[in-house]
Amino acid sequence: MVTTASYRYWFILAGILIVSFLINITFGSVRIPFSQILYILTGGIPENPAWKSIVLDFRLTKALTCILAGSALATGGLLMQTLFRNPLAGPDVLGLTSGASLAVAVLIMLGNSLLPWLTGSFSITIAASLGAGLLFLIIIALSRSVNDHASLLLIGLMIGALTAALVSILQFTSRASDQQYYLVWTFGSLGGLSWAELTILAVFSLSGCLLAFQLIKPLNTWLLGDQYARSLGINIQRSRLIIIISTAMLTGSVTAFCGPIAFVGLAVPHLTRLLINTMNHKPLLPAVSMGGASFMLLCDTLAQLPGSGYIIPINAVTSLAGAPVVIWVIVKSRRLHI
Repeated sequence: MVTTASYRYWFILAGILIVSFLINITFGSVRIPFSQILYILTGGIPENPAWKSIVLDFRLTKALTCILAGSALATGGLLMQTLFRNPLAGPDVLGLTSGASLAVAVLIMLGNSLLPWLTGSFSITIAASLGAGLLFLIIIALSRSVNDHASLLLIGLMIGALTAALVSILQFTSRASDQQYYLVWTFGSLGGLSWAELTILAVFSLSGCLLAFQLIKPLNTWLLGDQYARSLGINIQRSRLIIIISTAMLTGSVTAFCGPIAFVGLAVPHLTRLLINTMNHKPLLPAVSMGGASFMLLCDTLAQLPGSGYIIPINAVTSLAGAPVVIWVIVKSRRLHI
């Protein structure tokens, strides 16, 4: 049951999301008056025609990318923390991000030498999708034969270690220019998506979120143990499969289009619980989703260094913004709660 207090917190989070969105589209290397930005968003013609292209084709798409990516990663992180009952689990714990990174590394460090025309942004997106998809199929196959969640978690960590080792070998044997190209990709990027790419990202991320909302009852019972879940008629294997599919859609789509973005899925669920002190996923899931979107918007605003032409890698900002807060939460509560 969703309480009145939960609705109040939803309104607070929705307000933070709207303010974060407006702040994000206001700042940039080109100074545009806020009144003109609102005029453009409502269909008006600005004083400077170039401003319309900047707002609609760059700032708006980037802000919407932040919302979709932040929401997807935060939701995926909550699903994994609940599934494994581990407060340090994140959306990449099953190795999906590692699979995408390995595929991109192969494309950049081998494909750039053999077939240079393959290493465009679209090819990188396809490679990341295929890499995450292949790891997803492996995890699905293993989940059918592994009944212990801890074993599945350990398998995911080992897959991540294997892919990291293969990437290290590729980096050691590749050219410096290819290494730099791959390194830049690992920093993560929220800009540069076209409206067509943004639509694809929206379809996969929103589908993953909707699938997660169908899992509220299994997620709530999961916290009390497998035996309790079975006593309530929850199909453990089927629910775990759907959770993995949902997380794969959320994590894989964001990694494919934005690169590996760290820390959002780990930090945001804990930060949201500071506001909504509940274990009930019915109010928690939408709150985490809105919190992730706001967190990503604010981090992207900080990454732009307002007033300068420099842009800090988004991965650096998410870690700098989230790590101290999680440390504070651990120290204050003496332990992390799921």
